[in-house]
Amino acid sequence: MRRIVLSVFVAAAAVVSLVALLGAQAPSPAAPPAQVTFAKDVQPILEKSCFSCHSADLKLGELDLSTRDAAVAGGAHGAALVPGSADRSKLYRMAAGLDQPKMPMQGDALKPAELAVLKSWIDQGAIWETSVSFAKDIQPILASSCLNCHGDALQLSKFDLRTRESALLGGQHGSDIVPGNAEQSRMYKRVAGLEKPSMPQQGTPLTAEQVAKVKQWINDGAKWDAPAMSSAAPSPASSASANAAVAALMERPITEQERNYWAFKLPVQAPPPVVANKNLVNPVDRFLEKARVDRGLKAAPRADKNTLVRRAYLDLLGLPPTPAQVEEFVSDSRPDAWESLIDTLLASPHYGERYGRHWLDVARYADSGGFEYDIHRPNAWRYRDYVIKSFNQDKAYTQFITEQLAGDEMDYKTQDSLIATGFLRMGPRVLFREKDNPERRYDYLDEILGTIGKGMLGLTVNCARCHNHKFDPIMAKDYYAMEAAIFGYVETEYPLAPPAEAEAYLAKNEEITNKVEALRLEIEKIEKPYRDKLNLEQVKQKYPEHIYAAAAKPESERTPGEQLLATQVLTGVRASVVEVEALMTPAELARKKELRAEQTAVLRQRPKPLPMAEIVTDGDHRFQPLALGDNTISCPKCRIPPAEGGSFIHKGPAPYKVPASYFLIRGDVESKGPQMKPGFIGVITNGNPPTEIPRPDGHTSGRRLALAQWIASPQNPMTARVWVNRVWQKHFGKGIVSTLENFGKMGAAPTNPELLDWLAVEFMNRGWSTKQINKLMMMSEAYQMASVFNDETNTKNDLENNYLWRYRPQRLDAEIVRDSMLAVGGNINLTVGGEPIFPNIPEDILQGQYRGKWDNTPEGPAAWRRGVYVYRRRSLPYPMFDTFDHPDLNAMVGARNVSTVPTQALTLLNNPFVLSEARWLAERVGREAADPYTQVELAYRIALSRAATETEISIGMDLIKKRSLESFTHVVLNLDEFLYMR
Repeated sequence: MRRIVLSVFVAAAAVVSLVALLGAQAPSPAAPPAQVTFAKDVQPILEKSCFSCHSADLKLGELDLSTRDAAVAGGAHGAALVPGSADRSKLYRMAAGLDQPKMPMQGDALKPAELAVLKSWIDQGAIWETSVSFAKDIQPILASSCLNCHGDALQLSKFDLRTRESALLGGQHGSDIVPGNAEQSRMYKRVAGLEKPSMPQQGTPLTAEQVAKVKQWINDGAKWDAPAMSSAAPSPASSASANAAVAALMERPITEQERNYWAFKLPVQAPPPVVANKNLVNPVDRFLEKARVDRGLKAAPRADKNTLVRRAYLDLLGLPPTPAQVEEFVSDSRPDAWESLIDTLLASPHYGERYGRHWLDVARYADSGGFEYDIHRPNAWRYRDYVIKSFNQDKAYTQFITEQLAGDEMDYKTQDSLIATGFLRMGPRVLFREKDNPERRYDYLDEILGTIGKGMLGLTVNCARCHNHKFDPIMAKDYYAMEAAIFGYVETEYPLAPPAEAEAYLAKNEEITNKVEALRLEIEKIEKPYRDKLNLEQVKQKYPEHIYAAAAKPESERTPGEQLLATQVLTGVRASVVEVEALMTPAELARKKELRAEQTAVLRQRPKPLPMAEIVTDGDHRFQPLALGDNTISCPKCRIPPAEGGSFIHKGPAPYKVPASYFLIRGDVESKGPQMKPGFIGVITNGNPPTEIPRPDGHTSGRRLALAQWIASPQNPMTARVWVNRVWQKHFGKGIVSTLENFGKMGAAPTNPELLDWLAVEFMNRGWSTKQINKLMMMSEAYQMASVFNDETNTKNDLENNYLWRYRPQRLDAEIVRDSMLAVGGNINLTVGGEPIFPNIPEDILQGQYRGKWDNTPEGPAAWRRGVYVYRRRSLPYPMFDTFDHPDLNAMVGARNVSTVPTQALTLLNNPFVLSEARWLAERVGREAADPYTQVELAYRIALSRAATETEISIGMDLIKKRSLESFTHVVLNLDEFLYMR
């Protein structure tokens, strides 16, 4: 008996000691506020630290803290809330660390002040204010006045009022409900008419009593004591309201004034003006002269022949002329000498390298994908060579456009036309774990539409992705109609071989891939029970019991919250192959070995690789084969195949069917409106062009072909204007419309609209030939004017030279700076086409680049090719090009930026490539001229296409004698005149 009593006393003492110890370890609560209220003081704590795991939707530990009754009822650990006694309430004890496990399990622990508030509130009786009932007072208001636009059918401005969580997330304008503060809540201010637009936009405004209830409800903490709301079965009136809201988003009437905007009307070729100067016979000059005379401007005289020949070579070829080529033109006294020079240059294979590079800026050409992984695209260069070849062939611009948008759909498709479709996939792409991020698809579509819009149509079409265009009459409906026109596109590869050989190659590879996949699935089936068992054991070791219980349940028995929890933890664990095989039976191991051997044998049957082109055709992106990173599943629901079935590339006898595309409310991929049919931009569509052109083989939809033919039509007012304006900018340094990619209202007005329209019509009349427009512009007196010409009146009346009273000097493009140095050094490799090169980048820079490709090409002829062939890596542009304003490789670029910054001078002074080319030029000059005088003279003729003045010869000779010939040639490469086309 004594032994029992002693044990009781020892146990009691131990309990007292344990309580004292726990009390000593708990944080000392700070003083609570004078008056504690649930809505103002307690609910924010629960929302921050508790509701993510203990809500009506997710009751971890069987505990729901969304209502007072549920909190009092408690969960698996007992009473969470004992009104009047914080010390007996698990909610407080676990938050304070007095009971285990300490809460919250994830995130920051409660601060002393928050613990004091929680303790004081419970000790005061845990009063849970319910003066305004959500279910009784607020839910009816939302159902009658709000859910039509912010419920199941629509979530305008991305604001969703179906659940408290979605409501508190707010919409695209930020937080719409601020619990505890109605005055800062956009929802209250709009229903009260304190902020525009007032809500609801359609229907009867809220009564004063309803507004007061909304205000009080928000001030009380915006409690939500009802299940998620739905507008799944709306009344006829509410359905009509929702449909009206969608219709308002999709389109609006186009006014007559908007239709009469100059760019939206078809160009008209007015007769060239009659001018006093009868020597001006070129229509270009007559339009320009009229504009000059109207503004009191006088044209500059013609430039000397040395300047003109250098200008022509740099403009059309991107290469300086040799002294022999300069001498040939200067000594040619024939009346057609200039025209003959232009014809010769236009026929050069290097013309395509120069003018093709201009288009590559538009096409956002690069050899890597960009973003974090910047994945190498091994065959992207074939598109670059296609562009160069097309310009050299003077391919009609209409055909050039059609091949790039629909080269796989043309009646007479070729390898070139298939390669051309690389335009559609040339923009930045993540190319990693694409299957787990289906929303990227819409970003890629938007990028393509933005490039087509700005590059071909001179319109910012993608501004209409989320709403009607703010400035131009481009409807969101137009945007999604154009998206529907390209929605079926998929990115694939095609062998560059005769058609029969190419098809056989693809079929064989597909057969092998299917066999290997079937064997993989059989292996996976054998391993599955063991892998599942091991994965669950890892979950049990890493997570609390209730989480393990959710993961261990059969999927069909899990609640939605448990399903979410199980998915998160199970995708975060993976048993190793060694662990799995340790549990397998000898028979299963033997079978797995056999299957692996079969896989190896099948893979050996793959045919020898053929040259491949990265192309686009129609298909269903949802069935795209596994790619980089897709072996890991981070989004299980994203991998659920469409119920209707399908294939990545359509090959069946039945006609191809485009996957459904939808009008996205506010651009949100989760807010689908009506299904869309293909179409175009209404304000620039004339007549009734087809939106689909059925294809004989039925393998594609013909939608992209219809889009291409609409763009490349004389009935499209934008296309010809945009292209001739771009060509004008290349020749004269500034477009007639200076914003090359934006002819809309926010773009610049044309300085000479009559000339622009005349050129556009002339371009179409000449078979959409770019070379003929090149020649027409270069044959003008305006192109042959001097750039050095000062006139006070001209400067006063047209400081920016908008009306071309003198030629605009142009800084050479980044690639041409390098090409010119190689050319004058005499070591340039002029091979046309082929795989890209990698000019030297210091190893210390490359070591910091842990992803992406850059393999320095050894110094020599292979590395001395033209700049157009330098590898374009999005995450690491070639530094010298970057310094001289190479365009952003992630976006469509109309006109390149031209800057003057210290790093350019430092590059010219210190860059190893520049120093090397100065040495090459010095050796060339030294071989051909023996004394300093003739060396200076020859260096000027090689580098600047002119003779040196006596002063320049004197300064050069002095430098050669005091320093070296190499120091002098280095100075020549640094001259402003060397870097500019003048």
